[in-house]
Amino acid sequence: MPLGAVIFDWDGVVIDSSSLHERSWEVLASEIGKTLPADHFKRGFGKRNAVIIPEILGWSEDAAKIDRWGKRKEELYRIMGREEGIPILDGIRDFLGSLRTVGIPCAIGTSTERMNIELAFEQLDLGSYFLGAVCSEDVSKGKPDPEVFLKAATIASVAPQDCVVLEDSAHGIVAAVKGGMKGLGLATTRDKKDLIEVGADMVVNNPSELSIDLLESLFRS
Repeated sequence: MPLGAVIFDWDGVVIDSSSLHERSWEVLASEIGKTLPADHFKRGFGKRNAVIIPEILGWSEDAAKIDRWGKRKEELYRIMGREEGIPILDGIRDFLGSLRTVGIPCAIGTSTERMNIELAFEQLDLGSYFLGAVCSEDVSKGKPDPEVFLKAATIASVAPQDCVVLEDSAHGIVAAVKGGMKGLGLATTRDKKDLIEVGADMVVNNPSELSIDLLESLFRS
């Protein structure tokens, strides 16, 4: 079975955005007079704000507040991203270029907002590498539900079982496995063991270790 398409998570796979996201939560908490649990960022990584705010932060169950605070958090992220720049992870541009050279389609499946993707595209000139993106606004269920990756596979016009998902979060690896896809973990924000424990087919340290042959090997094992 050949490699049909590669689906990329965004934060922690393509860009190094952890600091921007963590600090935007801190600023939001200060603005609205809330506190952040010590482990909130790790527990919420890969989840949508609509889940993080009520279930992990415990700030409110009110839908209007959750929506307003979630949008403000992402606005703060973009403000910081414009001021400081959004860093791309080493090796990712070369890997995207190699996929484009041989004609392997790429799509994005992420829990982040589309405007965040567009800001990074603008700064980093990455848009031409991807056929499209499925973002938080495009799904009714967030990771670990596979909806985001199944929709990304549709964008790539490739059957789920022929796709490799690149993910740095446990929630994302679980979603890939549930969707019948290969899940390749990147230990950019998590320990390798965390990704292996939830079913990653393989884990690398960072995008510099990625290659087409490595991804194709997942279908030979």
